[in-house]
Amino acid sequence: MKKVKYYYNTRTLRYEKLVVPLYVKILRILGFIAAALVTSVIIVSIAYRFFDSPNEKRLRQEVNEMRDRYEALEGQFDIATVQLKELQNRDDQIYRAIFAAHPIPDSVRAGRQARQAEYAFLQNFRNEELISNAAGTLHEIVHRIDIQNHSYDELDKLVRNKQQMLAALPAIQPVANRNLTRIASGFGYRIDPIYKTVKYHTGLDFAAPTGTPVYATGDGKVSYAGRDNSGYGNHVIISHGYGYETLYAHMVRIKAKIGQHVKRGEVIGWVGSTGKSTGPHCHYEVIRNGNKVDPVYFFYNDLTPEQYERMLKIASSSNQSLD
Repeated sequence: MKKVKYYYNTRTLRYEKLVVPLYVKILRILGFIAAALVTSVIIVSIAYRFFDSPNEKRLRQEVNEMRDRYEALEGQFDIATVQLKELQNRDDQIYRAIFAAHPIPDSVRAGRQARQAEYAFLQNFRNEELISNAAGTLHEIVHRIDIQNHSYDELDKLVRNKQQMLAALPAIQPVANRNLTRIASGFGYRIDPIYKTVKYHTGLDFAAPTGTPVYATGDGKVSYAGRDNSGYGNHVIISHGYGYETLYAHMVRIKAKIGQHVKRGEVIGWVGSTGKSTGPHCHYEVIRNGNKVDPVYFFYNDLTPEQYERMLKIASSSNQSLD
C-alpha cells in the first residue's frame, strides 16, 4: 500500500495531503543520477589506480616475463661481448702481428651498415618476435665463438709446434764463417785425402784453426758425445726431432754431454783433427729420416741470398776432402 504523506498547513490550520510537483521529481531523479555517475567515476578511478584489470594483469605478467628474458639475454650478450673482444685482441695482437698484417678496423668488425639495416628490419616485429629473433642471433653468435675458439686453439698448437720445429731445424753454420772462406770440401763424391780415390763425402768440411768453437745448428738433445772407431774422432750427434740429426766430427775437445739439451748457437766443442783427418776442421753432417743430405741447404738463417749463392758454388766445386 502506497504511503501517503501529510503536512500541517499553518494558513488553513489543518493537515493536508503532500503533493510533490513533477519538476521536483525530475530534479531529484537527475540529482540522483548525477551523484551516481560521479560516485561511479570516483570508484572506477580508485579501482584502476589501486587494482589491476584482468587485461592489465595479463600485460603486467608478460612485461615481467619479457624483462626476465631480456635480463637473461643481456647477461649472455655481455659474456659473448667479452669473448669477442678476446678473440679480436688475439687476432690483432698475435696472429695478424705474426704475419705483419694491419689490424682489422673496429668499423669493419661492427658492420655498421649491416646493423642499421638489421635495426630497420626489426622495427616491424612485436616484442615476442624481437626476443625470439635476438635469442636466435645470440645462439648463432655463441656457436660461432665456440667454433672460432676451437680454431684458435688449433692455431695456437700449430704455432707452438711450428716455432719449436723452426728452432729445432739445422739453420746455421757450425763454425763462424761470415766471409765463407772456411768451406774446404762439399757434399758428394770427392777425392779421399788418404786413399786418393773418389769416395762419397757425406758432409761439409769447414777448415778452421784448432780451438775454434763449434756451434749447435739447431735446438735438440745430444744423443752421442765421444770417440769411437768410425773415423770421426771426437764427435757429437744431436737429435733435433722431426726426423733430423746433425753430426760434428774431429773435435779437439767436446763440451756437450750425452742427454744434454742444447740451443741453436750454443758451443758444443772445439775444432780439432782427431780421427781420420788430415788437418784441423769441422766435418758437419745433416741426417734426415736416417739419410745423409747436403748440409748446404740448411744455412738459410745466417746468410744473405748473395752469400747463399756463393756458398752453393763453393760447396759444389770438385776438390779433395779433409777426411
